[in-house]
Amino acid sequence: MAEAVKKYGIKYAFGVVGVPVIEVGMALQSAGVMYIGMRNEQAASYAAGAVGYLTGVPGLCLCVSGPGVVHSLAGLANAKENGWPMVLIGGASDSYLDGMMSFQESPQVEFARPYVKYAMRIDSLERVPFHLERAIRISMSGRPGPVYLDLPGDLVNKVPDQAKLQFPVPRPPPVAGMADPAEIEKACAALLSAKNPLVIVGKGMQISRAEKEVRDFLEATGYPFLPSPMGKGLVPDSHSQNVIAARSTALEKADVVILLGSRLNWINHFGLPPRFQASVKIIQVDVLPESFGDNVVNAASLLGHGPLVVKQLHQALASKKGFASMTGEEEWWKVLAAKVEKNTDTAQKLAQDASVPMNYYHPITLIQQVLEKEFPDSVM
Repeated sequence: MAEAVKKYGIKYAFGVVGVPVIEVGMALQSAGVMYIGMRNEQAASYAAGAVGYLTGVPGLCLCVSGPGVVHSLAGLANAKENGWPMVLIGGASDSYLDGMMSFQESPQVEFARPYVKYAMRIDSLERVPFHLERAIRISMSGRPGPVYLDLPGDLVNKVPDQAKLQFPVPRPPPVAGMADPAEIEKACAALLSAKNPLVIVGKGMQISRAEKEVRDFLEATGYPFLPSPMGKGLVPDSHSQNVIAARSTALEKADVVILLGSRLNWINHFGLPPRFQASVKIIQVDVLPESFGDNVVNAASLLGHGPLVVKQLHQALASKKGFASMTGEEEWWKVLAAKVEKNTDTAQKLAQDASVPMNYYHPITLIQQVLEKEFPDSVM
């Protein structure tokens, strides 16, 4: 198993002492995979998901059977909701003891299934590479997410039959293509008629590593943008088109909103009045077709890989007669700029107020100053 884990790209593993974590963890270290021991399966599963988010490659979590798998479900659910790739391998009762009430015997595949993209019980030691390659590929495909593999205890210390052991060729996850040209045309038509366009940059652009394409699009169009909480950092907070200080005004007055890897969930007030105009037109870019039309019917649904679709929209819009980049002199920009200035002044006064009880602006400002000093090249 350790050889297969390394072969298929996993670099970090987390686990809590127990069977099969000890045996597999030691083997992983021998194979050159970094193994980090944790004190609780919940923490280990969260760590594996975080590594997947930060690196784009699934983190591996190892846990014991029964309660260990149950504790790990929190990390699976978090990874699925956030679109983070991770692999959970849960120890299980010996395969020849199924149904006999062996130690901590539990229907673990069924436990995990609601929280993962893929769940499977490993049926033989020789097929471990097959199961791992498939699980990792599914974890990274489309909208990334967690996967689960059940590992029966009787396979842990067995020696595989080398004649039957095969390692599938590592296959990169398929990359979603570009959006339907007809939907691109709908998006361009909406944007050409817009007086108050707004871009919301979400975590989908982070996951698909669309930093360059998003920034090129924003700077070529001159559109104001808002980062979602997990879209922060894709474009620097200090960017002149960032209107987060005028968020409420931007949402309430926008007539066309481009969702780049963001959703109309509670963070975005479901896209509904009174926070949005009832007549607002939504252009949504996403890799997950099920996300289109949630709460508001889209004016255009651009399905595909984030960087490709943003570039596709950029090129199509730039080629349209009548398109002109916003210069900052438009009435829309004047409204936003005035609100940004007013709210920034208010925030700065609160940040300087060190009275007790302390408001949250002051400590956050102190933290930000330290970060800017220690990490001058960051995008905080």
